[in-house]
This record gives sequence, structure tokens and C-alpha cells, in this order.
Amino acid sequence: MIRLATPEDAPALQAIYAPIVAGTAISFELAPPTAAEMADRIRNTIPAYPWLVLERDGRILGYAYAGAHRARPAYCWSVDVSAYVAEAGRRQGVGRALYERLFVLLRRQGYQSAFAGIALPNPASVALHEAIGFVPLGVYRDVGYKHGAWHDVGWWQRPIGDRPDHPAEPRPVTEVLD
Repeated sequence: MIRLATPEDAPALQAIYAPIVAGTAISFELAPPTAAEMADRIRNTIPAYPWLVLERDGRILGYAYAGAHRARPAYCWSVDVSAYVAEAGRRQGVGRALYERLFVLLRRQGYQSAFAGIALPNPASVALHEAIGFVPLGVYRDVGYKHGAWHDVGWWQRPIGDRPDHPAEPRPVTEVLD
């Protein structure tokens, strides 16, 4: 089942994210956020943007969310997206399912483009993003320093909407749920 995240999901999300932060350069955070910080992030994301969890047999296997691409008003139809999957959920279609649902909601909200920044190398993430319609845009070289090394970030873009001539402001995710 895929549903909107709630602050009560924060401990499970933190358990997925903490080893990624602590043990890899996939995330450029240097210290894992606490469950309370994750709960605040959920509260600060919804209702403007979706934050989804995939739950199977009472266990959260992954999450995906969107956020502002840039702060200037003309960017309000573009979002940055991220997805993280628990070790137990990898290579089972969890990331794809989360992104597919995320894009349905973002389109209904009125967003037009999604961007994903991927710390490189990360062939699994690149393969997932390209399989679901993202195209590569370019690479920020040596943009982050973590675990004693400089890391590149590649950027990918995926269209969401049909780019109307006069787009309405994006709607809250809570207004477009089925």
C-alpha cells in the first residue's frame, strides 16, 4: 500500500535513511537526522508537496517525496524528488512504485517538471531514474565532500505535466488524493 506519510512514520523512515547517511555518499547529509527531525520534515513538506511511504505487511519499505526545485516564484511548477528504499525492499519495484504514484499526484497538483540529483557513482539509482523517464542533464563536479572524498552529483529531469500556456498555481496534495 502506498499512502501519504505521517509524522508517526518518522521512526521507520529514519531507520531507512540513517544507514544511507552514515555509510554512503548517496546523501550529502553528514549526520543522520533524528526521528523527531524526520517528523518535522514530513510536517513541513505536506500539504504543499507529497511525501509517500510504501507499506507491506505493516512494514514501511521505502519513501519518496517532492520539494521545491528553487525558491524564486517562476520555479513553482518544478520540483526536486527523492526516494529511499530499505535494504529489504530493494530490487522489488518499491522505488518505481513510489515514483509512479508520486508523479500521478504531482501532475494532479499542477507541477510540470521533476528533477533528481544523484550522487555519483550510483548505477542502481541512475538505472531506476532513466527507466521511469528521467533524462540526464549534466553533472556538478566535485560538489560535495564526504567520507574523505569529493563527489559529483548528476542531474536528471522528467516531464510531469503538459506545460499549459497559463498554468494555475500548484494545488496542495491533500486536494488531489483519490
